[in-house]
Amino acid sequence: MERPNAWKSYSKKELKELEKLNKGYMDFLSYGKTERMNCKQSVDALRKAGYEDLEDLKKANKQLKAGDKVYAVNMGKSLVAWQIGTEPMEAGMNILGAHIDSPRMDIKQNPLYEDHDMAYLDTHYYGGIKKWQWVTLPLAIHGVVVKKDGSKVEIHVGEKEDDPVFCVTDLLIHLSRDLQQKKAATVIEGEKLDLLVGSMPLAKEEKDAVTAGVLKILKDQYQMEEEDFLSAELEVVPAGKAREAGFDRSMIMAYGQDDSVCAYTSLVAMLEVNDPEVTSCLLLVDKEEIGSVGATGMQSRFFENALAEVMNLAGQYSDLTMRRCLANSSMLSSDVSAGYDPLYAQAFEAKNAAFLGRGLVFNKFTGSGGKSGSNDANAEFVARIRDIMDGNKVHYQFAELGSVDQGGGGTIAYIMALYGMEVIDSGVAVLNMHAPWEITSKADVYEAKKGYVAFLKEA
Repeated sequence: MERPNAWKSYSKKELKELEKLNKGYMDFLSYGKTERMNCKQSVDALRKAGYEDLEDLKKANKQLKAGDKVYAVNMGKSLVAWQIGTEPMEAGMNILGAHIDSPRMDIKQNPLYEDHDMAYLDTHYYGGIKKWQWVTLPLAIHGVVVKKDGSKVEIHVGEKEDDPVFCVTDLLIHLSRDLQQKKAATVIEGEKLDLLVGSMPLAKEEKDAVTAGVLKILKDQYQMEEEDFLSAELEVVPAGKAREAGFDRSMIMAYGQDDSVCAYTSLVAMLEVNDPEVTSCLLLVDKEEIGSVGATGMQSRFFENALAEVMNLAGQYSDLTMRRCLANSSMLSSDVSAGYDPLYAQAFEAKNAAFLGRGLVFNKFTGSGGKSGSNDANAEFVARIRDIMDGNKVHYQFAELGSVDQGGGGTIAYIMALYGMEVIDSGVAVLNMHAPWEITSKADVYEAKKGYVAFLKEA
């Protein structure tokens, strides 16, 4: 039952393909620090491959036929794309679904303040993080500021070599006797995750001169007033590009691999498959890290509404046929799994753990404790997936998300399963999951893409 290391099987040709795929992935990571940025670069790739905007097709009342490619974007933060198959859509779709948001810190709506000649931006962390991991790091700010007149300003600071960076400070070890007696969860409290953004007083200002200087910079560079923070979405993430890890360069270390590693490989697989029999569908959603809520999360009606529009343009829509389409679909909920870390072996059960370098990971169930909150895939569907992967020589492994009583996690799988479709979690093993810098194996990225291609073609 032990799965072999994928690296041992590769030919020179496969190694060349692997490196090419991972170079593209690292570029994707280095740019895509937020859900908006990931959505944008995914749309750019889809349009380059001939996908058309659903809104444009609706306005032109263009009828869809087999082979046509269409996408829809939801508020710039999530998207869905289809390639229409030769079979009626009522027969179902093959769906690859991933999320494009990652744990981070969000700048609050009233964030700017000054304390003893130091200016800060107040933040609220997003998703599950170990707060102490986010101090003393070089941090970047990405996002949008929307003015009252509707105009939008994009802000990206901290990624270029000549950009300034920002930081959450920490107490020096020499004065940390009391601090180090606290539990890890409270060493750094949420309200202490404030971003240091300035220390130079603005000339001729008597009160809050440092914040006045910061506001002047924001005004000069971004035409932004302090009140514009109220309608801004600004995200704080680790600064810096994705990097190869290890002397052998076999791994990738970067921010946001949960879940960009699955989003990117799903996108590439979608672009690689042409003229499918069963309609292919790519779903990239927001808000998974906080429960898939909101208008851009998986729990919204966006996917269902867009599907109805596509089926209508294909001349195949009715409420009943759409219900049948969803119920007859098969889905890989593409999300990461916990990579086995020998340094923390007590948190895993080795026989059922995911290992770096052993290929695409399938989780029959996630959840916590007694499978709470889980989608538990049917054995019949699991058998079909095994047959597809084996038939296409994909390296894969089955795993649980750590030892039974250590914790757990969830994905969008249980939400899609509400339609009655077959769903299983699949993705890439990650070390340091939810930390500012996560680690994956290049081999697993390659095998994930291969597995997703095989699924779209044969499921």
